[in-house]
Amino acid sequence: MKKRMISLWLKLTWLLMATLLLGCSEPQEAFSDLEQLHNRTFAVPTGTIADQLVLSRFPQANFQYFNTVVDAALAVKNGRADAAAYDEPILRNIAAKTSGVRVLPQLITEDHYGFAVRLGDEALKGAVDAVVDDLRANGDYQRMMERWLPAIGSPAAMPAIPTGSEGILRFGTAAITEPFSFVDGSQQVVGIDIEIASLVAQRLNRKLEVVNMDFGGLIPALAAGKVDMIGACITISQERARQVLFSKSYYTGGIAALVRE
Repeated sequence: MKKRMISLWLKLTWLLMATLLLGCSEPQEAFSDLEQLHNRTFAVPTGTIADQLVLSRFPQANFQYFNTVVDAALAVKNGRADAAAYDEPILRNIAAKTSGVRVLPQLITEDHYGFAVRLGDEALKGAVDAVVDDLRANGDYQRMMERWLPAIGSPAAMPAIPTGSEGILRFGTAAITEPFSFVDGSQQVVGIDIEIASLVAQRLNRKLEVVNMDFGGLIPALAAGKVDMIGACITISQERARQVLFSKSYYTGGIAALVRE
């Protein structure tokens, strides 16, 4: 009897201590404004320039490095970092499928994404620009963004877009940039970039051929004539514009911050 009383007393003592410890723990801080992230710790994917872009805005920032942007986002959710920094649409896609995190509306840096063709290929650039203009003018662009970037959940299915038969439009992409270009459950490369490229092929009455490759190989493949057009959440920059001919921007994004709710 005495042993049972001692055991019960120990259990009650342990439960009381655990309750007190949990009750006295500091709640994890949530951020509502980008300016609150000065001197904070950012989670970023290894091998990207996200840390350099964060430093351009927050010179005193600290960093933790992860293999993927998903791992960086989970580090924020689990309280191992204050914010994750990466391309805004990629973070929006992750936040829509991950409870407890959100993307702040202010951008750390602003970028414009475009498609690229070979230097001098004004005809193909003109076709891409015309498709982007038509999408914005008839309201299809907004519907496309709502389909690929829902507030909650995964992107909707890729719509069926018939392309032409007069030749082939070879489209180079890196299918690792959901929702712009990624492999879906049926092992097909889909996304915003694929949908727009399909519409370009349709406009030219050509069959679309998607060529999936490493991101770093896109511009060399275009220059070598292995593909006719490239797109994979590619930022328009002066340096790249010396090597390729960019379309009009079809998305304004940049480096954003994902934080706990």
